Parts: sequence; C-alpha cells; structure tokens
Amino acid sequence: MTKRVVDVVGAVLLLVVLAPVLLVTAAIVARGLGRPVLFSQARAGLHGEPFILVKFRTMRGVDPRRGLVSDADRLTRLGRFLRATSLDELPTLWNVIRGDMSLVGPRPLPVRYLDRYTAEQARRHEVRPGVTGLAQVRGRNWLGWDEKLALDVTYVDTRCARLDARILAETVVTVLRRDGITAQGCATAPEFIGGHHA
Repeated sequence: MTKRVVDVVGAVLLLVVLAPVLLVTAAIVARGLGRPVLFSQARAGLHGEPFILVKFRTMRGVDPRRGLVSDADRLTRLGRFLRATSLDELPTLWNVIRGDMSLVGPRPLPVRYLDRYTAEQARRHEVRPGVTGLAQVRGRNWLGWDEKLALDVTYVDTRCARLDARILAETVVTVLRRDGITAQGCATAPEFIGGHHA
C-alpha cells in the first residue's frame, strides 16, 4: 500500500472517529474566540509550492489598540489548551485528504521562510509536509531551528513505512505528555531568521 493511500485512508478514518471532537472543539472556539473558527495561512508544501493550511484558531486577532500585537498577547488560555493537546491541528487532516500534506513528514512552515533556508535545509521540501514528523517527536519546539531542520532532512533521507509508524506511535505519547509545546521564552516558537540561526 502506497504512502498516499495510507494517508488518505488514515485521515478519513481519523476524521470520522474524531468528528464529535471536531464539532465540540469548533463550538468552543466559536464561543471563546468568535468567528472565523478556522485559521488559514499559506504554507510551503511539496517542492516549496504554497498551499493553504487550516487549523482551529488559538489566538485573538491583531488589535494594537487593545495591546494585542505579539503572539504572547494574542494567545488565549483556550488557545494554550488547544495547542497543548494538539486539538488545533485536527483540521489539517483535510489538508492530508486534499493531497497538500501527509500524515508524517516535515511540518509545513510559512512561505516567507522559503528564501531563508540553506540548500541542505531546503531539502525538507522533497516530500509532502506532515501533520507530525521526526522533529515533533524529538523535542518539538524545545529544539532550535538548526536541529529541527536537520531532523527534517534526516526524515527525507531515511523515510520508510516503519519509520512513519514509529513516528505516529511516538506522536501519541508526545501529545499525551504535552512535551515541547513552546520554545523557551516564547509563547509559540521563535521566527526562523535563516541559515544557521538557532
């Protein structure tokens, strides 16, 4: 069975099983943060081609008059909970079904980062980005950018069905333990500046 078939079958099954969780989460986000319930952003996919990633909202909108500018200001208690439990990521299963993403692969990063990678780091785009990946089970946001991107390239070079299965299993443990949710001193993760910055 090819990776793409596994992705589609797995994503469909997860969406069916988790439909009640999705509906409840959507209702809670609508009540706590208002509409829209979903956050969408252009991310770099296979070969660096942009696609629109969808997640549940975890932040208030930017509003300088209310002091809502930085991620730390905009991230709510509800948002922290959604990120800690990875419930905010559930809508990305739709991206998997569409073919934008895979269940396992390097996490999709903003399009604006594309010209900041070294040639080696850019190899992360040789495969579809994933809902979870090697970097996510090896430290997530506790890792510096060099470490995360190196793990992404390691995945590209060593990917196989067995590794994917291991990463999926370890992802469950990582989510349950709530490891690596935020980087030290950051509400989420620091901006990737480029090249050899940590």
